[in-house]
Amino acid sequence: MSLAINNLYPEIEPFNQNHLKVSQLHDMYYEQCGNPTGIPVVFLHGGPGSGCNSTQRRFFDPTHYRVILLDQRGCGRSTPQGEVKENTTDDLVNDIEALRQHLNIAQWHVFGGSWGSSLALAYAVKHANTIISMVLRGIFLSRASELAWFLGDVKHFQPEGWHRLISYLPENEREDVLTAFASRIFSDDAAINIPAAIHWNSYESNMMRLLPSEPAKPTATVPAKTADELSKENVTELARARVQIHYIRNQCFIDGDAILKSAITLNAIPTVIVQGRYDMVCPPLTAWQLTQAMPAAKLVMVADAGHSAMELGILNALIAATEQFKSLK
Repeated sequence: MSLAINNLYPEIEPFNQNHLKVSQLHDMYYEQCGNPTGIPVVFLHGGPGSGCNSTQRRFFDPTHYRVILLDQRGCGRSTPQGEVKENTTDDLVNDIEALRQHLNIAQWHVFGGSWGSSLALAYAVKHANTIISMVLRGIFLSRASELAWFLGDVKHFQPEGWHRLISYLPENEREDVLTAFASRIFSDDAAINIPAAIHWNSYESNMMRLLPSEPAKPTATVPAKTADELSKENVTELARARVQIHYIRNQCFIDGDAILKSAITLNAIPTVIVQGRYDMVCPPLTAWQLTQAMPAAKLVMVADAGHSAMELGILNALIAATEQFKSLK
């Protein structure tokens, strides 16, 4: 299939959608699209808490790849939505491996960005023999310095965004933003937890790109959202915030320094690391350090990009990597 430059692949629909029971509590949603007999690739979404979406199917040539996307525990269409019990990185790694075995896949490509890069690396450390290649974007290892950046140090570059976040809180709670938002987002009162979740989620969303997105053009044909649609969106916002805060409060249940030390054992896996030079969510230092630990990996530092996979330079580099790895079986 040919692909116009700067474009995602055409929209596609799954040929299979299902849930895999991964514990007594959790059912994990997964879908498959593209070529049913193609080379498998698994997409690991970010967050933690975000869930996968239809655009993410389009990084891969659907005539070549058997594309597998999953919603991690508590996320998206996995149930129970927003559940943080029995929800750790080890659980997610085990779920990925359980899905590989369930689908009778010997080896697959692994593609993950932001938190998905953390999860991909954690999975690779335990299951390197199952991986054909890795494409990693916006590297995050949940080390103290990276969490400190996200929870305050970023204000040196994003003062407006930080001010919007803390302005939601009374002054006496602004020294511990994470605890203050957790107390609201885990409240049982929807009048408290929904607005707090929306405000928390918008903090990260507003600093994803190097340049702000253009505002949508007004149109008179867009219908107002129904109460059911708004309610569903609110539930998703709350679930995303609860899962993310649960992970951040626990350093995402990973030891980033240990992963860096173990990365040399992954050096034989063909790997492309794509990083925005001006990434305000996951600064470039971690990507550079990972490349030092995996000298065979290719680092693509995109000079005019931030964190979002949809920025032109990032998008081109990601698709170039999936095209490059089509030669691997």
